[in-house]
Amino acid sequence: MIEVAPMFARARIPYGTWGSSFFPAWQTTALAEVNIGQFAGEAMNRIMGIRKIPTSVLDYLIIGSTVPWHWKFWTAPLVASCLGRRIPGYHMELACATGLQTIISAAAEVQTGANDVVGVLTFDRTSDSPVGVFPERRSYERTVALSDVWDNFGFDPATGRAMLACAGLAARKHKTDRREVDEVAFYRYEQYFRAKDSGILDRVLVPLDLLNIQGRHLGRIDSDAGIRQLTLDGLRAMPELDTCVTAGTQTHASDGMATLLVTNQEKARELSPRPEIDIQLVAKAEVRTLPSLMPEAPALAVQKLLSRTGLTMHDMVVVKNHNPFAVNDVIFAKLLEYDWKKMNTTGCPLVWGHPQGPTLTRVTIEALEEAVSLGGGYVLIFGCAAGDIGIAAIFKVNDGGNQR
Repeated sequence: MIEVAPMFARARIPYGTWGSSFFPAWQTTALAEVNIGQFAGEAMNRIMGIRKIPTSVLDYLIIGSTVPWHWKFWTAPLVASCLGRRIPGYHMELACATGLQTIISAAAEVQTGANDVVGVLTFDRTSDSPVGVFPERRSYERTVALSDVWDNFGFDPATGRAMLACAGLAARKHKTDRREVDEVAFYRYEQYFRAKDSGILDRVLVPLDLLNIQGRHLGRIDSDAGIRQLTLDGLRAMPELDTCVTAGTQTHASDGMATLLVTNQEKARELSPRPEIDIQLVAKAEVRTLPSLMPEAPALAVQKLLSRTGLTMHDMVVVKNHNPFAVNDVIFAKLLEYDWKKMNTTGCPLVWGHPQGPTLTRVTIEALEEAVSLGGGYVLIFGCAAGDIGIAAIFKVNDGGNQR
C-alpha cells in the first residue's frame, strides 16, 4: 500500500466506537413526535453504553445538524446534558456536507492537542421541519412569508433554482444518458439489499427506542423504513422531473442520528474492542463549482484530493458517497474514469434516505466497517452540498498489518 503522510497524524477513529440509528423515511417515522436533539443525545448515550464506552472519557462534543428545532439556541449544552454530562463543545452545519465536516473538525481538535477525546454527534429530522416568520426590514412588509426546510430545497437564493434543477443542469452539461442513470439507481438498491442480507449493516446500525419529552414510549426504530423495492422497468417508466431525474433516481427525506469518536492513538487503543485496528484521516478537500452544478462538485473535490495526496482511485479499497441523485454517480464515474459498480457496496443515501446532518457520518461509518472486513486500506468518502459544494476525505485503515 502506498504510504501518504496524514494531514491529521495525531488523530484516530477507534474502531467500533460508532453507531447510527436506522434512517426511516419521513412518511413512516415516529421521530416526528420527539424532540430530535434530546433523542440524539440520549441515543448517543445508549450507543456508547452498548459499545462499553463511558461518557466520562469525552473531553469535547461537536454536534452537527441543519434543520432548526425547538431549543436550537441551546443545541450544544442541551444535547450534551442528554448524555448525562455537561460536556463543552459546539454546534456546526454545512448543509449536506455536515456529517463529514464534523469528523474533520473533530480530527483538527485532536491534531492541535486542544482535546484528546472528541465525540461527534450528527442528527436531523426532516419529517417535521419547523416553519418560521423572518423579519425583512428591506421589504415593504415587516415580515416575509413563512419558510421551512422544503422551501430551502426548492429555492437557492443565489440562483433561484431548486436542488432538483441542479441535477438536471449537470446532467445536460455532462451529457448523461437516462438509461445509465436508471441502471445506477437500480444497482444501488440491489447493493443495499445484498448488504442488509449479509449482516454487515448490523455492526453499524443500532435499534433505538423512541420516548417523547414526558418519557412515554412511542415505538422503536429498527429498520430503514420506507425503502421501496424498485424494478429496472419501473424506473424506466417513471416520467422525468428534470433531465435524467425521476422520483426513483433521487433520494428521499428521512430522519436519524449517527455518532463516533475521534481521539489520539493511545486512547484509541484503550477504547476500541480491537486495538490492533488503526484508523486515520489522511486528507480532506473542499471545492465550489459554478452555481447550480452541485452533482459535479464531489468529483472535482476528489480530483483535488487525489492530486494533493498522490493517490489514485485504484488505491482505494472502499469508495462511498452521498448521492442525492443517481446523476451524481454517473458524472463521478465519467470524470474519474471509474466503474460506478465498485462504489457504495453496502448501500448509500440514494436508497436509505437523506436526513442531511447525519448522512455523511453514516456513510463514513459504513465505509470504515467495510474496509475492516476487507482487511484494511484506503477509504474514499465524498459528497455534495448547497447547490455548488463538493467535499471529500481519505481515511486509512490499518488492520494489524493485514491490509491490502
